[in-house]
Amino acid sequence: MNTDFSERSWQSAEGLTLYFRDYGEANDRPPVVCLHGLTRNSRDFEDVAAHIASQGWRVIVPDMRGRGKSDYADDSATYAVPNYIGDVLGLLAQEGIERFVSVGTSMGGLMTMLIAQGMPDRIAGALLNDIGPVVDPTGIQKIRTYLGQGRSFPTWMHAARALEEVHGEMHPSFDTDDWIAMAKRGMTLCNNGRIAFDYDMKIAEPFNNADENAVPPDLWPGFEALAGKPLVLVRGGLSTLLSEESFAEMQRRAPNADTVTVADAGHAPTLDEPEVRAAIDSLLAGIK
Repeated sequence: MNTDFSERSWQSAEGLTLYFRDYGEANDRPPVVCLHGLTRNSRDFEDVAAHIASQGWRVIVPDMRGRGKSDYADDSATYAVPNYIGDVLGLLAQEGIERFVSVGTSMGGLMTMLIAQGMPDRIAGALLNDIGPVVDPTGIQKIRTYLGQGRSFPTWMHAARALEEVHGEMHPSFDTDDWIAMAKRGMTLCNNGRIAFDYDMKIAEPFNNADENAVPPDLWPGFEALAGKPLVLVRGGLSTLLSEESFAEMQRRAPNADTVTVADAGHAPTLDEPEVRAAIDSLLAGIK
């Protein structure tokens, strides 16, 4: 498999330099844009992006502001989904992209639904990974237990063990190599020789300061804007963020969607699972 990609950048509206990986070549197909979760970055998609690109698709994988190789924001209040969407729209404008296939994990799936709600014609098809219009409060509380804590580790093995302590219940079949791979996707080697999470710890501020009693936005219109398009819905069977009830309602409202439950994963499946890869291949075969 050709895993080559070019490393490129674009500018946010206020002048942040933001990074993206660009796999494959532009062609007549709409490109695939992979959007990562809250604390993640473009490395999360390194295997699945190469897999998709090997089938002749261009794949664009950005680091959202404050993650990976993208600039950190001066104002932590800008670490919010509307700003991330604005950044992505700027990337699409730079690249002259009108329509795209969105692969969104967690926060990236929220972004996908909101883009579909406001600009349904721009999305040619989508995969939502362990996220839906209703987010389970149990999962939110779980995220608050580890978000923005700024820990660092002397070796990759220490980092992997720390991840297993926090997320072991979500990935019971992971072995040591899997945890090391997860650490290398989500962490980075710092100038001081320590290994730390590869995101701005300040992304925790707006997340933790959000009013728990506020009425959440209604994301069902955005989801329903996707329902008539080629659509894959993925859920981790152990997920605390997307409940079985919500997943069932999503299937009811999008009866033509392809659904995959990864039995031994929580939040979130890696998208490298064989059953998910098969669903991705089927999704792309249906893109016009």
